[in-house]
Amino acid sequence: MNFDLGLEGRRALVTGGTKGIGGAVVATLHAAGADIAATARSLPVTPLNKVHYIVADLTTADGCAIAASEALERLGGIDIIVNVLGGSDAPAGGFAVADDAVWQSELNLNLMSAVRIDRALLPTMIANGSGVIVHVTSIQHQLPLPDSTTPYAAAKAALSTYSKSLSKEVTPKGIRVVRISPGWVETEAATALVHRLAAQAGTDYDGGKRIIMNALGGIPLGRPARPEEVADLIAFVASSRAGAISGTEFVIDGGTIPTT
Repeated sequence: MNFDLGLEGRRALVTGGTKGIGGAVVATLHAAGADIAATARSLPVTPLNKVHYIVADLTTADGCAIAASEALERLGGIDIIVNVLGGSDAPAGGFAVADDAVWQSELNLNLMSAVRIDRALLPTMIANGSGVIVHVTSIQHQLPLPDSTTPYAAAKAALSTYSKSLSKEVTPKGIRVVRISPGWVETEAATALVHRLAAQAGTDYDGGKRIIMNALGGIPLGRPARPEEVADLIAFVASSRAGAISGTEFVIDGGTIPTT
């Protein structure tokens, strides 16, 4: 059986496309033959051949406008948007230390970047009568960690709600909208965190991983997901093989959320 995803020549914009899940998505789509524009705040050390890198700060309205305009100019149109950009810089300490600036920063990074990119590029998709938008959310919108990630979790919950509503509006116009909700993923940033926790606890890397897994209530799979595994799922839902899938959320967390 031929399981070609049919991504050859498809034009894709990937936000946050140089590290972690975003970098893995770019590599996976690139290997499948897609024509890709990837956004980042700085160029990667080892850029992929024929990937169009766009340096822009998507936490701002101007940065999103620049990225969308350059993507359309370089690719000549957009078939797939993968909104990966996200993260949290909120300090530990719970609600009391999350002031307005922290909340606004988390919302701009995790929600408004996707809203603004979609808003800029959807008219082209609607005119063509086809397209796919993938929003990368997080299981933290169901399983927040109150010490430091409440604003991040709330922003991802808002992204999930926005994504569902958008799917109802634009799926009848030929644009599928899908959510991918990862649990803990062993990205470069996650690896650095494990090393820091391990050093603080006087243990090794595996011990540091157990600290994080215990904080999440355990991962039945026994390990975090790998960026490439998340990227493979995204490539599938963005492909014609998933042509009847829209408006739904796929959780990839090794069983962390016990009720889904």
